Amino acid sequence: MFPAEATQTIERAERLCLHRFDLLGYESLDYGPKIDWHRDGVHGKSAPRRPWYQIRYLDFEEVGDSKVTWELNRHQHLVILAKAFRLNGDPRFAQEIFLQWEQWHAVNPYPIGINWASSLEVAFRSLSWIWTYYLLADSAVMPSNFRGAWLRSLTVSGRHIERYLSTYFSPNTHLLGEAVGLFFIGTLCPEIPSASRWQQRGWEIIQQQAKRQVRMDGLHFEQAIYYHVYALDLLLHAVVLASANGIPVPSTLEGVIERMLDALAVLSRDGTLPRFGDDDGGRVFDPARNHAMHLTDPLSTGAILFGRGDFKKLAGGLREETLWLLGEAGVEEFKHIAEKAPACESANFAQSGLCVMSGAEHGRQIVIDAGPLGEGAAGHGHADALSITVSLGGRDLLIDSGTYEYVGEGGERDRYRGTAAHNTLTVEGRDQADTKGPFAWENLPSVEIERWIGGNLFDFFAGSHDGYKRLPNAAIHRRFVFSMKSEFWLVRDLVLGLGERQLDLHWHIAPEFREHASHRNYFTSGDQGVHLVTLDDGVWKCGVEQRPHSPVYGRKEMHGVVHASSKSLLPAEFVTLFAPSTSAEPSQHKFVRLAEDIFPDAAYFYRTGTAKHLFFFGDGKRWSRQGWTSDAEFLYTGTSAERDGSRILIACNFSRLEWSGRKLITTIRKIERCEIIDRGGPETASSDPSGIELDAAAWKAFAASAILPGDFELT
Repeated sequence: MFPAEATQTIERAERLCLHRFDLLGYESLDYGPKIDWHRDGVHGKSAPRRPWYQIRYLDFEEVGDSKVTWELNRHQHLVILAKAFRLNGDPRFAQEIFLQWEQWHAVNPYPIGINWASSLEVAFRSLSWIWTYYLLADSAVMPSNFRGAWLRSLTVSGRHIERYLSTYFSPNTHLLGEAVGLFFIGTLCPEIPSASRWQQRGWEIIQQQAKRQVRMDGLHFEQAIYYHVYALDLLLHAVVLASANGIPVPSTLEGVIERMLDALAVLSRDGTLPRFGDDDGGRVFDPARNHAMHLTDPLSTGAILFGRGDFKKLAGGLREETLWLLGEAGVEEFKHIAEKAPACESANFAQSGLCVMSGAEHGRQIVIDAGPLGEGAAGHGHADALSITVSLGGRDLLIDSGTYEYVGEGGERDRYRGTAAHNTLTVEGRDQADTKGPFAWENLPSVEIERWIGGNLFDFFAGSHDGYKRLPNAAIHRRFVFSMKSEFWLVRDLVLGLGERQLDLHWHIAPEFREHASHRNYFTSGDQGVHLVTLDDGVWKCGVEQRPHSPVYGRKEMHGVVHASSKSLLPAEFVTLFAPSTSAEPSQHKFVRLAEDIFPDAAYFYRTGTAKHLFFFGDGKRWSRQGWTSDAEFLYTGTSAERDGSRILIACNFSRLEWSGRKLITTIRKIERCEIIDRGGPETASSDPSGIELDAAAWKAFAASAILPGDFELT
């Protein structure tokens, strides 16, 4: 079972014996013959040897990047060595464990050094010591006196965690991880006098924080997808330990975990996960599984715990971590769970503000971040209000730029979490909030989902934020996203305010999608391609730039960014249409504004090949243009190449809809959604079927008419 992983484990153990460590996104860091446990091996800085509470662990000049140092001192590599020993019995691996154990304790006497400065790191190290001990406990390599030394070390660690819980400083995943550490020590080390108290307190905090930190929609309150998975890992490890030791798991805690798994499943339906917010770079069990492709690992364990075939399907197979957590019995149970295709409906995570436009059956998923920056000072959130990410055919297309680092030289931290590093708009080059140290923001924006409508053929989003109200002349950013699930999606950005402003919009294209050599703004990856179509009005300048992103903490790579820029009088707008296509021919696409409408109203026409599309935006008041009269906030009509030229009509939030002077739809109250497709006759779906009536004669005339009078002239 897991032959590839077994081979990799032994290879990793061989490198560890040479003191070559893979830490976060840094590979093969050479720590030399004698490991300096206080050293950041990336930046070559060693923390001072003084009491932990006197060390400024966020001061780069004093300690380097403390996260790198702490990652080494989590001792998760000892678990790798122990697993390798169990796999092939090579005594060198066990000898290296005990040698490093002795050396570490010799230079980290309590309370000296940076490795005692974070209770969370002490908890992680304790978990590693526990896993390592039990992997070696029944082997001949275990020294006869080691359990006593092991218990003494865990006693010191448990006392430190209990005394310095992050109840006030970091009451988030720090506190949750510390509670899990206490729970493990208290449960598995009963000889320690405080064990029962630690077990009880840890278990209580786990339950309290699960309820507090996870919103009712199932997402973690840090507004960071990586931290959602981080917290989920911690909770899964805790409930597995509880169940194995006869400790009842409350149904409320099980409910929280299943909701978290459900959220993870929805976000990963197209095979990738959006990466809003900070990327911590660490994992609870195997630190090497810290790339985006590994973040669905919890679904493997969740499939067994909750008997969910959809989790099994999305996990794509059993994970090694699941084997270690649930053993052979869990593996057998996994085999007998019938895979089930996940639901493909779009979703609105209302409390967290994430809107998922699903076209998964067409190989596409769009995620819009319209939530708060984060909890409290939003320490792990990014200034990314109204940003979107997109996956296409199981590949990332529009990406988040990642995190890169928490502390360092040159302001990289702020660049990566700043607004321009995300798929949204900046005003005067400013972020949507002001940074206040590496883990805080101030002047946070208020973000609002103004409209979210999920239909059969489409999804529609309207939202806004006031992050630029703090500028001398306040500006409001509104964004509209309309997705025809089988074809294209349109993003309209509207900036309201007064005066002239510098406006910049960035679309961060995943590195695997490259711009076509001879066709501007056509990006391809394998058999997938997408046209990025914009209005050619001469107001905005567009170009493709190369900018860095970070696929994992500490690693930097380049990717293409479509940058649209304008110095405009407000109100101003920019409209982008994304059209997936396997053809690079740009003459197929024509996209125009039909009139210089008064904001926020607007009308656009788009043609690609034989398919034609007409879009209207309104503000809820009566409007008339291009033969239509309505009060709809959004109206679309078009012919679908994907649906054999079928005529489609979509109207959102309306009470009046007339075409060519005829009442096409009569309503008795305001209707949120109405969509009609004509396949030899109209088929209607509505949010309020009893509230509308379609005029059959008017529809027949409309279905036989041109989408836009005179549209043949748009050549």
